[in-house]
Amino acid sequence: MDIIKGIRTQRGAKLNIKGSAEKILSKNISSPTYALNPDDFFGTVPKLLVKEGTVVNAGDPVFFSKQDPRIKIVSPVSGTIKEIERGPKRKIEKIIIEANQSKEVRSHVVSNWEGLNRNELISLLLESGNWPFLKQRPYGTLANPDEIPKAIFVSTIDTSPLAPDYDFILKNSHKNFQQGINVLNKLVNQNVFLGMDATHTVSFEKFDNVQFYTIQGPHPAGNLSFHIQELTPINMGDRVWTINPEDIVNLGRFVTEGVFSPQRCVALAGNGLIRSRYFSTKIGVEIVSMIKEVKTTESSLRFINGDVLSGKTSSVNGYLGYYNNLISVIPEGNTYRIFGWLPFKDNSILSISNTSFSRLFNKKGFDINTNLNGEERALVVTGEMEKVFPLDLYPMQLLKACMIEDIEKMEALGIYEIVPEGFGLIDYANTSKIEAQDIIRKGIELMINEVG
Repeated sequence: MDIIKGIRTQRGAKLNIKGSAEKILSKNISSPTYALNPDDFFGTVPKLLVKEGTVVNAGDPVFFSKQDPRIKIVSPVSGTIKEIERGPKRKIEKIIIEANQSKEVRSHVVSNWEGLNRNELISLLLESGNWPFLKQRPYGTLANPDEIPKAIFVSTIDTSPLAPDYDFILKNSHKNFQQGINVLNKLVNQNVFLGMDATHTVSFEKFDNVQFYTIQGPHPAGNLSFHIQELTPINMGDRVWTINPEDIVNLGRFVTEGVFSPQRCVALAGNGLIRSRYFSTKIGVEIVSMIKEVKTTESSLRFINGDVLSGKTSSVNGYLGYYNNLISVIPEGNTYRIFGWLPFKDNSILSISNTSFSRLFNKKGFDINTNLNGEERALVVTGEMEKVFPLDLYPMQLLKACMIEDIEKMEALGIYEIVPEGFGLIDYANTSKIEAQDIIRKGIELMINEVG
């Protein structure tokens, strides 16, 4: 195994939170209904192909992208369209599918996929519903099938709090993972970049036709924006594609079996659970179907699709997001601390500040909740953002450029190189309590609408 580069950073923070998922797997968790949420596909305007009462097989298209009708989102299960939830201005918020017992699937001819040229393979992935697994930078939108990317990146390390262990998730899927890599290599002019933990590379060194690189450092060292900047920086007009590790397995399973694979191994984690674990299930499953398999610590809990820094708030009756391998469960912050600013008042509060004594205590992890422990304040120059931001950019200046919608400054300050998730730790660490991810997301939407 030849490692092309070792990436290391000291900028960031490791948030030691209790409740990481134990290496216990509950298999084949199902639910009465499944859901697709168009908001999971950033920048995509959905156009429905079904209506309430329509019967669909697993792999049948449910909606497509209005920007590119070739890109279809397909049903993870066979069943009936139970409900199409709409929000303000009739925005499609959720398509709920009531699963049936027939388990009918739409099949595709894949026996000669290795002999297909690039355009033919892309057509197969588009038609089968596998294309949405691929995202592109800049912006983090669905990949454009008409463009050849500069590179394709996949990282098998996630440094976010309570992150799933991809070594555990992929341990029985190495054959399909290699097949998925072979599929991706036909879409790009160089082998896929595969990122690994610098301290644990044994599980992935057996794969062929990849460019290995290692990652070391605190969160957000596992952020793909950081890896891309270190290995193949994005210049004007460049495109870089990214894909989640388990979706490579789903691609490999598709070219082996000829049916769309919606498999998800989900880490259910957080200090809101008495015992956390992994669940083998499908995209869009009901969260409650996993919650009922474990015990919770209290009744007032926050359910988050993703990690606690950049995930989306859901509910126990919500559904697993399209790309998620993690559901975080933490207590709601409905209590307040009197004189909480005193250094020794309460050392159970997780902090990365040098004025906090919390780092001297609770070495085994912190019990956290959703309390902000403060309110929004003036955005002033303190240098604290730069301490937890490993990219070679100026995060505060970029945030201010997004706030005033100065497109030229946004371009000069690196808007093409980041996605909102990269500012998750800044949301947590900066004393102004601003919603940095929301500001960046609105800035990227402005770039898409005005620049394209």
